[in-house]
Amino acid sequence: MKFKQTTILLVAALSASGLALAAPYAYVPNEKDGTVSVIDTETDTVTHTLPAKGSLGKKIQGIALDPEAKTLFVVDATSGAHKVVNLTTQKLQEKIPVGESPEGISFSPDGKTLAICLEEENKVAFVDFNSLKMTKKVKIQGKNPEHCVYSPDGKWLLASNEESSDVDVLEVASKKSVARIKSAGHPRGIGFLPNGKFAYIANEESNTVDVIDTATWAAIKSIPAQGERTNGIAVSPDGATVYASNGAGSVSVIETAGNTVTTTIQVGKRPWNMAITPDGKKLYVANGRSDNISVIDTATQQVIQTIAVGKLPWGVVIR
Repeated sequence: MKFKQTTILLVAALSASGLALAAPYAYVPNEKDGTVSVIDTETDTVTHTLPAKGSLGKKIQGIALDPEAKTLFVVDATSGAHKVVNLTTQKLQEKIPVGESPEGISFSPDGKTLAICLEEENKVAFVDFNSLKMTKKVKIQGKNPEHCVYSPDGKWLLASNEESSDVDVLEVASKKSVARIKSAGHPRGIGFLPNGKFAYIANEESNTVDVIDTATWAAIKSIPAQGERTNGIAVSPDGATVYASNGAGSVSVIETAGNTVTTTIQVGKRPWNMAITPDGKKLYVANGRSDNISVIDTATQQVIQTIAVGKLPWGVVIR
């Protein structure tokens, strides 16, 4: 989706005592409320909502955590700045401009850089984590980039372009787009296997998941998702399973050994972006139109809990 102004919200992830929250916690940006729900993944309960009062913006979407889980970035597509919130006081501390119409954001594996897709500019912005300054904007080849995802080794960045139905491959060292992969239709979510050899890309219009060989940057297979409006991707820590959310109300389970769908799991309305716990035991699915999160036990492939959050949850990030 496109919006004229941009905000990245930076939230220092501190508890009331000033200490970092114990992992794992799930953070859910509620797009319509302008809040973030914080979920304890051990108890599957919402412990608190950020900020304590008011909102972080009018339309918050992409969310990312630094590797140490001390800093949380949230995109607000309307205010035109980074916002920094210290969770000890839960008050806004800082605003930093970044660009127009952002959505997807991700940290580099080394935790030094944040990449943000700027949809209306057809660019990717890079922000230095230590200085909180934007260091560069890179023009991509495609149109309307939505998700920006680093490869596990940090050498590459993929940007899914929903309007041009392709994916840009950016070489991180040179900050240049070096390849363009044609998708099966309206690409959205992206996930790499932990070894970095393959990337999986959800295609909303074709209801498929493309498998990309990162040695050649070519699609080697397009997997029918067995669901409608395929959009989100999550990868298990061992790389054996890829999960694809389908906007019509399900999650497809793909075994990467054969790249086939083994089952589909019914969740809430308009499931969007997802995240899996570091131990791989639970998958958290943001159901945008249900205003809740489905928690899936990955061993049984069953929904074991439904957690009410704010209005129009966009996604999940877990540390």
